[in-house]
Amino acid sequence: MMTAVSLLTIGFYLAATSRLSFLRGNRTQPNDNHRLFLALGLSAVLLHALLLYYRIHGAQGFISLGLLNAMSMIAWLLAIFVLFITWLRGLANLALVLFPLAAFNILLEMFLTGSTRLLPENLPAGVTFHILISMFAYSLLSLAALQALFMAVQDYYLRHKKPLKVMRHLPPLQVMETLLFQMLGIGFLLLTLSLLSGALFLQDIFAQHLAHKTLLSLLAWLIFATLLWGRHQYGWRGRRVLYLLLGGFLMLMLAYFGSKLVLELILARVK
Repeated sequence: MMTAVSLLTIGFYLAATSRLSFLRGNRTQPNDNHRLFLALGLSAVLLHALLLYYRIHGAQGFISLGLLNAMSMIAWLLAIFVLFITWLRGLANLALVLFPLAAFNILLEMFLTGSTRLLPENLPAGVTFHILISMFAYSLLSLAALQALFMAVQDYYLRHKKPLKVMRHLPPLQVMETLLFQMLGIGFLLLTLSLLSGALFLQDIFAQHLAHKTLLSLLAWLIFATLLWGRHQYGWRGRRVLYLLLGGFLMLMLAYFGSKLVLELILARVK
């Protein structure tokens, strides 16, 4: 049954992407045709939520937070964020990247297996809060990094007077930049809460192989803090913002997924 649900979820993600691509290629279509895109996207994330619940709670009495499930949850959160932003601000173009990424992640889960990190279902409330807030922080900062790349491409083609068709449907750069720093500010706040909750509720980070994650997360926090301070004090923008944002995102990616990739897929160890 789960295989059928997986295929159906992939189908909805790809159908939503195809619908959005059609709308972007047909400039005569009215904006309310986004309703079908939103309906397909919402159907995909609801089915994806069902898959996540089944896979995370598949072992009786335990929850599974291995590499593939963690990646799937991040992809699911990103899909939700992009639907929400599309509804509020009309930035649907991010879905052209994120929805196929979510579909590919589900496909990986169907054919690829690795060691599974099992945790008791009755985790302390503080630990559960830390895990959830960390996922939200990573997802929102990932979305900010992706939008920064969109802005860099948009700026490049505008400067060279060679606008791409898809860029014609994006809001002005100033609006994109404002939204970027709003997402970055909220993501930074969530990352701060993640680090504080980790310090309060996780015991013996060295025994839990969390020392390198903590260090990389702190480095990312410092990079994002510097970026927000520079924006507030000196109005930083352009390439400096892009490089710092991507640098901080790289630190987070290594912190969240680097060790999982090595331990669960390469060394096939259970953390």
